[in-house]
Amino acid sequence: MRVGYARVSTADQNLDLQRDALRRAGCRRIHEDRARGRDTDRPQFRECLAGLVAGDSLVVWRLDRLGRSLADLIRIVAQLEERGIGLESIMERMDTASPAGRLMFHVLGALAEFERNLIRERILAGLAAARARGRRIGRPRKVGRDLARRLRRLVRQSGMTVAQAGRRVGVSRATAFRALALPQELMLSACGEIKKRIGVLIKYVINSPVGTTRNCSPRR
Repeated sequence: MRVGYARVSTADQNLDLQRDALRRAGCRRIHEDRARGRDTDRPQFRECLAGLVAGDSLVVWRLDRLGRSLADLIRIVAQLEERGIGLESIMERMDTASPAGRLMFHVLGALAEFERNLIRERILAGLAAARARGRRIGRPRKVGRDLARRLRRLVRQSGMTVAQAGRRVGVSRATAFRALALPQELMLSACGEIKKRIGVLIKYVINSPVGTTRNCSPRR
């Protein structure tokens, strides 16, 4: 059975041209979507693929109505071939059920792979050129030098821990530790935390009732 699929990008566009061409091509059932080519949510397209069985042919007015890109189109055709379903494009006069149509799709697949390799090579060459010029690759640092100096000042002068200083300036504990990745800052942070705990312990001992303290006099 020949099943048609039609798609327009916006609600203002008309499907009549594609409907007429698909009916003339002998399609008994036509599925229609109103969605952009890049949209992955195409309910009628999913329903169309689910209803196809081995021996059927999926007919489209033009190939760009089916796939979002060349790679996506090749992936769809490969899935259809695995299920024994053919694909026919009216405008391109292409039919994967014929040897010439299958050859053309293999050529398109080779071109798509070649394009991906070219893009990858250009990206790697651009990154190498940027590194050679001393540029830092990746997202910018969250903590600059000014913010790192503020963290050090809070740790040194206020006796805060690294985590407290990070909360004060609005960064996470891990980011604050990375900014203060110096042994002396870490030691100061540890000393401040120890002094704070000792102070709490001394207050507890001083304010404890006398009856609750243990008798520490030496045994006779």
